[in-house]
Amino acid sequence: MLDRETPDILISGGGVAGLCAAAAFGSAGYSVICVDPAPPVTDGADAGADMRTTAFLQPSVDLLQAAGLWQRLAPHASALQIMRIVDAGGPEPVARLTTDFDASDISDQPFGWNLPNWLLRREMVARLAELPNVDFRPGVATRRVMTREREALISLSDGARIAARLLIAADGRNSPVRNAVGIGVKTTRYGQKALAFAVTHPVPHNDVSTEVHRSGGPFTLVPLPDRDGVPCSAIVWMEHGPEVKRLAALPEAEFEAAMNARSAGLYGHLTLASRRSVWPIISQIADRFSAERTALIAEAAHVVPPIGAQGLNMSLADTACLLELAQADPGGFGDRPMLEKYHRRRWPEVKARVTGIDALNRASMIGAPGLRDLRATALKALYGAAPVRKTLMRAGLGVS
Repeated sequence: MLDRETPDILISGGGVAGLCAAAAFGSAGYSVICVDPAPPVTDGADAGADMRTTAFLQPSVDLLQAAGLWQRLAPHASALQIMRIVDAGGPEPVARLTTDFDASDISDQPFGWNLPNWLLRREMVARLAELPNVDFRPGVATRRVMTREREALISLSDGARIAARLLIAADGRNSPVRNAVGIGVKTTRYGQKALAFAVTHPVPHNDVSTEVHRSGGPFTLVPLPDRDGVPCSAIVWMEHGPEVKRLAALPEAEFEAAMNARSAGLYGHLTLASRRSVWPIISQIADRFSAERTALIAEAAHVVPPIGAQGLNMSLADTACLLELAQADPGGFGDRPMLEKYHRRRWPEVKARVTGIDALNRASMIGAPGLRDLRATALKALYGAAPVRKTLMRAGLGVS
């Protein structure tokens, strides 16, 4: 029988959230094993590359710096200085109302910084290789989990047996670890999917992230660094599922015509600059974020539609909270009181955000002309009140 390995932490899941957690805890001196059944795709040209992007909002940068990641990521990041919402809900898909939320109204820093997900994986894997106390094992899955008061016992697909003081589930919306420890979830389905891809365009984005609202969901253009000297943006195009399926199957020329019509012509002619990928849109929250010797983070704990750059930033807030609690009471690391505090701190705040983003997504899906007019009127009223506008921006960042 193989001897048990005894790290401080076993992280099940090597996506962006799991890799970041491994870097954060490893940089803080904890011994960490991180496993994922699929090796990370770290080249944007590979067929399996994640073509989505992630915007790290201001509060997330402190954790990234402490994890030794920000110095790697910053040279590749595009600033998000203005969040622009465009209502194009009139008879034709053209802008009829534009509202700008400018970070300079509340801060001397941008709202955040945007990077491609495949690049995040590349830089995070490289950071883990620098940490002697972190063992990243791609291609290895969590097979069985048993917990007891002093430790979590985990069996891996390569035959390894782990006894960890803390098991972190970062293994996605269908989390095997969450299922193994008996935590349920509440899931909301919208009948939506999202297309993710990159485009080039003649009009510079000027560090503006733009959401174009019409029906079916937002069409969001998020700044990326120039590509071969030409302005470039990432797009997340949310629509009803059958429409996304139709769009994804279009020949490139027809798809470009459709995306240019949907963009309201804001950046000039858009040219497809990457392959298209399709992602399902749901909201989900676990009944609890902790169990015996186990903490849920990221999509194992919560899933939201890609609105307002909330998803991964909520995940990093999970990690930051866990790390803070671990360092506050080293003797109680991974025990029931620590994990109960984690649940009490994170669950209500996440629940509020899931509820708010659900409401925003439902509003963005409105197709009836009269209701689209009502949406535009409400947006104009909110934007016109400066205190309300600033409160909304601070709430989006997760700061008071």
